[in-house]
Amino acid sequence: MEAAPEKQSPSLDDCLKLLRGERDEQRLAGLLLVTKFCKGDDLASLRRVYDAVGAQFLDRLLRTGMGQGSTEGSDNRDAYLQLSVTVLAAFCRVTEIAASNEMVSKIPLILEILPNKSGSPVLEECYEFLYLVLSANEDEVVSFFESGGLKVLAPQMSTFADGSRAMELAMKLVQLSLGKLSLGFISNAYLEDLSIIVAAIARQFAVLHNALKFEALHILSAIFSSELSASLHETLRVMPNGIWSDNLRIGITAILQNRVAPAEKLHALILAKSAISVMGEKWLVNQVNSPDAREPIPANRCLLLVLESSRVEIAVLLNDMAYLKYEASKSSSSNVDSILSKQRTLAIAFSLIEKIIRLVANMGADEGELTDENTFTKVIHGLNETIGVVLEYLQDAKEHGEKKGDDLLASVRVVGSYLAETPVACKEKVQELLPFMLSIEGNDEPSPFFSVCFLLPMLCQTTMKAEGCQVLASFGGDKAVVECLIKMINTHSYKVEDTDSVFLACDTIMNLLLKKEKLPLSLKEPIYVNLLRTLACWAENSNDPTVTMMASSICSLILDHSSEEALLGYPNFNRRDLHSLCQLIVKSLASNEMDMVDEARADLDLQEIISSGFSRWSHRFPYIKGTVERELGYHM
Repeated sequence: MEAAPEKQSPSLDDCLKLLRGERDEQRLAGLLLVTKFCKGDDLASLRRVYDAVGAQFLDRLLRTGMGQGSTEGSDNRDAYLQLSVTVLAAFCRVTEIAASNEMVSKIPLILEILPNKSGSPVLEECYEFLYLVLSANEDEVVSFFESGGLKVLAPQMSTFADGSRAMELAMKLVQLSLGKLSLGFISNAYLEDLSIIVAAIARQFAVLHNALKFEALHILSAIFSSELSASLHETLRVMPNGIWSDNLRIGITAILQNRVAPAEKLHALILAKSAISVMGEKWLVNQVNSPDAREPIPANRCLLLVLESSRVEIAVLLNDMAYLKYEASKSSSSNVDSILSKQRTLAIAFSLIEKIIRLVANMGADEGELTDENTFTKVIHGLNETIGVVLEYLQDAKEHGEKKGDDLLASVRVVGSYLAETPVACKEKVQELLPFMLSIEGNDEPSPFFSVCFLLPMLCQTTMKAEGCQVLASFGGDKAVVECLIKMINTHSYKVEDTDSVFLACDTIMNLLLKKEKLPLSLKEPIYVNLLRTLACWAENSNDPTVTMMASSICSLILDHSSEEALLGYPNFNRRDLHSLCQLIVKSLASNEMDMVDEARADLDLQEIISSGFSRWSHRFPYIKGTVERELGYHM
């Protein structure tokens, strides 16, 4: 019996003949053949097929599938839509086709399809089409955004299966948008959508264990490093649940505890910093179960990993920067760029160390929160080691005569944060470097200010004892604190996070003045006269009784070492200043202890300081004495 001839598969030429046919039925048959044998990487064939079918027929087919235009073929609408989107996505693998105006014009149509096709097989091809077209047309990202791209992406991403092709393409779209579109372009109206996208990608970051995990890491890092991050923090903070932050912790822990490139660890630290900014420091020690049902992650693991990674980062960065600044050729512009890059990374690591310091301090106050003694010991050891490295960096700068730079100022800040909680730590080294630290200026500062602000909590505590006062006064450190206080009071726009800085400076000066007999203070210097004027003006413009009593107490202690005649002899002190000072003393003497808030008399009886001071120096200030006696009937 003769064998039947083998059925020959259709060739590309057969397909092209159908596509060039006059009837739509022929073209549809040709397109169906295209989907069966035309491989995605056969770009030459795809180009020939596209040229044969033509853009007009493709557009008509797509609109028919969407239910637009003619009602003919409405029974097969879903099939037409699936076919048109599939071939459009295939054609767009050819860059020239993806970049064409015909494809760009279909972006709004595809975005119109997406919300109505959740769970449909066509969804994946829609996302592939969008990704390929936008990849080939950088300038169209804005058009995609203005057509509602972000609002379409947000609700759908939270429904995709973990690690699915649709999720991967959606993430690539987000990444592409971030790379081409400044997040500053996104208004607050889109923050909720962006927060939903963050939550969806954070889940992928937590559950995946492939290359897509790192894509999620990079996207999240880019979002949280953007100019929009502060506004986004507020939106994330009020989300119904904090699962997104739990997923971040799981992903960050996985990155930091495995061998990955340093750049990936830096991205993880950026995410940790952002999560803490939104959720607070306790985020570092919250225990959650992994979403893929793995064993629970120990509550303190994230804390220890973030601390260790930050510690290593700081040690390496400071060593590299010291070499670039003091040993490498200074003429190289690449060195300058490298230093700036390292300074940005250093700021992230320093910020995390400060947050961990705050966490430990708060947990010390709330006993039982950090119950693992072994963990506590490891944290303290890591912090001590880090602060030691920072102090060595400052010592190096001192020896090279360099006291200006944001890196140095940031170093003082992290040291100040630590010393605020443990003022006697590294005591000898800190005392040796204190004059230098108080002289450090940021890049844009004409004189030291922030360095003094950062050290005020430590100075306030150490000057409660005579030894601390002697150390500060021995090199004229009192003047640095006075200058800082004057600037804080006179400048309404100063940027100091700690709103109590003014009172810390006041307390430090008060500590010094109360022990002035044992210190080399010169209270007749112009800076103390300027302080009198500043304090009087401060109290005059405030209704806070604490301000009145604190300002008056300091002024009373300074007036012990002057006279009315001497004050009026200073060029910057006039009768109006004397009147303001007089009104301050009158106001404070008129107060009684019942009017004082608890904070004002916590450690010192300020009323007693003022009244006893008045009795000592009033005879040298006839104008103040006469006014007090006249208005208060206050006779000495």
